[in-house]
Amino acid sequence: MTNTESCFRGIVTLLAAAVAAAASAQPPNAELPEERRIPAEQTAAAYRDPSWKAPRTSWGDSSLEGTWSTDDMRGIPRDRPQQYGTAESLPPEDFLQRAMQQHSGRDRAVNRETFLRNEWGTRTFGYTSLVIDPPNGRTPPLNELGRARAESVRGQGTFGPGPFDDFDDFSLYDRCITLGINRGMGAAIYGNGIRIAQSPDTITIVYEMIHDTRVIPLDGRPHLDDAIKQYPGNSRGYWDGDTLVIEGRGYTDKTSVGGGPHSTKLRTVERLRRVDPDMIEYRITIDDPDTYTAPFTVRTMWTTQPDYYVYEYSCHEGNGAVRNALSGERAYERQVAEAIAAGLPIPPRADGRNIYGEPPPDAQIFDINAGE
Repeated sequence: MTNTESCFRGIVTLLAAAVAAAASAQPPNAELPEERRIPAEQTAAAYRDPSWKAPRTSWGDSSLEGTWSTDDMRGIPRDRPQQYGTAESLPPEDFLQRAMQQHSGRDRAVNRETFLRNEWGTRTFGYTSLVIDPPNGRTPPLNELGRARAESVRGQGTFGPGPFDDFDDFSLYDRCITLGINRGMGAAIYGNGIRIAQSPDTITIVYEMIHDTRVIPLDGRPHLDDAIKQYPGNSRGYWDGDTLVIEGRGYTDKTSVGGGPHSTKLRTVERLRRVDPDMIEYRITIDDPDTYTAPFTVRTMWTTQPDYYVYEYSCHEGNGAVRNALSGERAYERQVAEAIAAGLPIPPRADGRNIYGEPPPDAQIFDINAGE
């Protein structure tokens, strides 16, 4: 089985909106399964028993091995809605509404949707946001450098209007290269699997989407020279009791984390702690003085899902989106040249834009970045 990507993403996005609308219409007296009746974080073994110990590897470290998923994080916003202030947990009535929506969404996905179905988890967490620090649960604003960097990539790739002159005009996602360090920070439409393998001196984390694999040494070796930059950075890990701490640096400025494109000064500290036979608490602190006005921390839960299997992500440049966009751009250039040669108006682009001049007075401008 292979995963599909860019040519279906618009369809899947519309389906996601339809699923959310249908889920919100679920009647309030709908029967909830037992696993959704209380916030899932309250069921964690370490929550119920602070003396609980995680299972161990044969050499004595806390075991993180297995197949995990971030599907249970669906529906939890990255930034906390302001009405919750500094509260990290939903009030009971809001938790019930989320549980109803997620249960309805999963039922629809499993029983009524096609292969384009959205992946829903099996538990409902009561978190008000993924960001937990600063205390208001909101990502700090971009600073001046961060805003300039964000504007420079605005509309890049197949979600933007072009032009598409070469491969650099496409995102790393379009090109099946990477999604960056943020892959474990929340749930995408599908492909949220995470596979972990351990040895005494190494931990390997494989992300299903875009098939990123991180091999993280635990043997105390130093970081690579600062002049060496990589998409996933270079990470070094160590154990702090039962918590695996991973320090990352050496990132390029070609990916994003926390919602904004980061700089090469990005530093990250990840903490992974087994809190239940079926849950790993994952925290990442993001510190990038050339992007954000302050550091911040994101928390998610990596959980098991029934019969979950991490499939091969056979990504091939957006199922043809890169090739098609480049050939479409060349076709448009030929139309422009023919119009100029014939003394005719330059034809508008398909979305109403005209990169060779001002759009015609009657053009319907659609801002694909604003999603309007």
